[in-house]
Amino acid sequence: MNKELSLYRELLSDIKIRVRKAQHKAAVSANAEMTFMYWDIGRMIAARQEQDGWGASVIPRLAVDLKNELSEEKGFSARNIGRMIAFFRAYPILPQPVAKLPENTVPPAFNQSIAQIPWGHNTVLIEKIKDLPTRFWYAQQIVEQGWSRDTLTAQIKNQAHARQGAAVTNFTSRLPNVHAALANSLLKDPYLFDFLTMQDHFHERELETGLLNHIQKFLLELGRGFAFVGRQYRVEVSDKEFYIDLLFYHLRLRCYVVVELKKGEFKPEYAGKMNFYCSVVDDQLRHRQDEPTIGLILCQTKDCILAEYSLRDINKPIGIADYELTRALPQELALSLPTIEAIEAELSGDLDQTEES
Repeated sequence: MNKELSLYRELLSDIKIRVRKAQHKAAVSANAEMTFMYWDIGRMIAARQEQDGWGASVIPRLAVDLKNELSEEKGFSARNIGRMIAFFRAYPILPQPVAKLPENTVPPAFNQSIAQIPWGHNTVLIEKIKDLPTRFWYAQQIVEQGWSRDTLTAQIKNQAHARQGAAVTNFTSRLPNVHAALANSLLKDPYLFDFLTMQDHFHERELETGLLNHIQKFLLELGRGFAFVGRQYRVEVSDKEFYIDLLFYHLRLRCYVVVELKKGEFKPEYAGKMNFYCSVVDDQLRHRQDEPTIGLILCQTKDCILAEYSLRDINKPIGIADYELTRALPQELALSLPTIEAIEAELSGDLDQTEES
């Protein structure tokens, strides 16, 4: 009976997975069709504007008439119609790949990316990013990382494309080519922990606590694929205990990632300690199917030449990157600012005076 129940549950699980895959595929297909429809409407209006000399005044008229004629359809406000025209002008989409693309033409791979992402994400991309290769990078990240529109906006503001793959590493000499390229592309420099407000004289343990109190934002900044394993993770070597600041497992890299948080400037001895931790994790935790453990040292600042020399003869794959925090206000300035209670009291008094008058 238990075997039958187990087989039944297995079947139920397989069916649920199949349904979800179909739902996802249908959603992607529907989104691609809507995106192309918006592009095509933008093309039609832009063509009439060019051929017949119509100005922007046709847009609000179309918005009103489309609302009356297609009352059940959403998305045809004057603002959105203007976005459709901008979308077409931003992407002269090609029907099929060609050997040599004309200047300012979007490559076919980009066409696939923009077709997969929601319309709202596309409008953010064309409004906030003018450089096509940069826009291409963000479109790929939306597909791969599953960013929401708010997350996309925050990543653009924080210049994620300029920080990705910028860490100092020895991956090319310590990992197979394909694995090294992927690992390099996943590390940033600097990491922005702007969701934390720290005093100047903070301790490393305070930083750890702050990051884990905001684990969702922390993982978002690290990037997709990081699974949290433990904080102050205990390992034992030769009857001595050692504690790893943060331990992760990366699902795409298929390896453990040791993260050490350091206050202040990078020091060469940090690389030796990280090399030791990676060796221990490889020996005690790594499975046969896992790739070599990677180390990531996060400091407030670093000398890149010093960091490169420190990693040159290190055996384990290690990356070194900076992190940035939001600074807390100096105490004397913070004390001079009104409290929330004082502001509320003042507003309440203003309201009372208004009512009396």
